[in-house]
Amino acid sequence: MGNCLGLSRKSTWEIAPADVIKKHPAVKLYGHPNSITTYYIRCALLYKPVTVNFIPSNTHQSPVLHYKSDFVTGAVDEVLRYLDVKFPHPELLTGSIGGWYDETTPFVVWLVILQHRSMMWHLERMERWAEDLAARGGKARGDPAMGTPRMEVRKFARGYSQLLELMLEHAQMEERVVFQILEKADRGLSKAANEEHARDLPMMNGIKEDIKSIGVLDSGHPAYQESLCNLSTRFKTLKEHSKKHFEEEEKNLLPLMEAAELSKAQQDKVLDQCLDVMQGTHSHLFRFFMEGLLPPDAMHYLDMLSRCSDQNRVPSMLRLIVDKAV
Repeated sequence: MGNCLGLSRKSTWEIAPADVIKKHPAVKLYGHPNSITTYYIRCALLYKPVTVNFIPSNTHQSPVLHYKSDFVTGAVDEVLRYLDVKFPHPELLTGSIGGWYDETTPFVVWLVILQHRSMMWHLERMERWAEDLAARGGKARGDPAMGTPRMEVRKFARGYSQLLELMLEHAQMEERVVFQILEKADRGLSKAANEEHARDLPMMNGIKEDIKSIGVLDSGHPAYQESLCNLSTRFKTLKEHSKKHFEEEEKNLLPLMEAAELSKAQQDKVLDQCLDVMQGTHSHLFRFFMEGLLPPDAMHYLDMLSRCSDQNRVPSMLRLIVDKAV
């Protein structure tokens, strides 16, 4: 399953009885309201079963966490370790989740891998939702929060539109930045990956058109059930293609980035270039993107954002997460 960000929107494949209202322990956080570190800790607290009272303060050089009789300040990792001790589930700080990559891996490689993970979580979520739509065929409702069949299709269309925008911008990031580095090192290295991007684009756009067509059909129309089944099949194909593509990149292409021998300064520059390309989705879909990451991966992504040279745009991205959770 994906992350535990507060207030995540439920889909029909997550049907469950009404949530039991639980009283969570109260935590106070003091910090400068526009500080990246403050936003970072506020984002981290969203994963924990706590009620947060954020108190803006210009007098604290570093954010201060207050829980019971404890006052915790210092480096971000120290605060996260404290939170993991006091509230163990889910963990925020864990080791690398398998693979050849570790703390020496170039930043841009981690950026690509974490984006893959988020997109795969959303692809799997949308695939399950499409399967559920096809199984019900407009004859039965799922989660009451989805409304009528037509209302649910509109919500589905909005979710896919967000995912499509993220996937297209990710592909542009790879083609304009990542693949260019590899091509300079050895021409032709990225040919297969570029061809796969081009191969899947018609399918991705075709799914968007299919959803539009379903949206104007009456749920009792003979073609409605067939269209939903076709949509479910195409989603499964897209997910399988994407999974295979991501795995091939991570196995065969991304390890070669280490051979490019980028200095730390060059890595920071490449990271900036990648985030420049992703500015469109990260400026308004950053919460959507982060919903697809497990807590340790989300913290790792925030670590990389903190390296961005344009420190003015990072708080605006993090604000998309914390403000919607209030």
